[in-house]
Amino acid sequence: MIVAEVKPMAEIQDTIKKYSKVLISGCGSCVTVCLSGGAQQVEVLASSLRTAAKSQGQQLEVGQETQLRQCDPMFIEQIRDKAAGYEAILSMGCGAGVQTMAETLGNIPVYPALDTVFFGGADGQGGFMETCAACGQCILSRTGGICPVARCAKSLTDGPCGGAQAGNCEVSKDTRCAWQLIYVRLVRLGQVHLLKETTPPKARRVHPARLNRAE
Repeated sequence: MIVAEVKPMAEIQDTIKKYSKVLISGCGSCVTVCLSGGAQQVEVLASSLRTAAKSQGQQLEVGQETQLRQCDPMFIEQIRDKAAGYEAILSMGCGAGVQTMAETLGNIPVYPALDTVFFGGADGQGGFMETCAACGQCILSRTGGICPVARCAKSLTDGPCGGAQAGNCEVSKDTRCAWQLIYVRLVRLGQVHLLKETTPPKARRVHPARLNRAE
């Protein structure tokens, strides 16, 4: 899941300060799950912007809508006519959603209302944690299903750095050492022998990456 958080209000206001008619567009997928960009968050941001504009004596019309997925042009096409009635769009989707919307609509500026921060999952305590770096060359089959690229502060792929103390990372005492977690998991699975294998250098990735399923 892509995890994002709402930008500071001052930054959002500065981004749209030259417009008097703005559409806030939410996304019903990842950012809804992490409570950053769904219909409820669109309502909160719209209300906040209206209130701020009124208190400053400014004229600002704010529209609202939420799509199922902003990263799919098919869903963006569904709001083309509505979007044409506004001067700018504030996207409460991830970075991919912002770019897809901007490219699909073309003649209307699209600005991000969120900061995309990581790929991750729920931590079971009401929060979310980075668990995947989308490196494209997954080694989870050798690390007990725990990604050292994303979960080790130094992204070490062949074992710990030696600086961990009591199983906690030396970079952040509130974070468990990823390789300690990997070791414990491999012991539980009876696969400790996998620690003897070395990870070959990752091939250089060419950006932007593409995946074609049309054929």
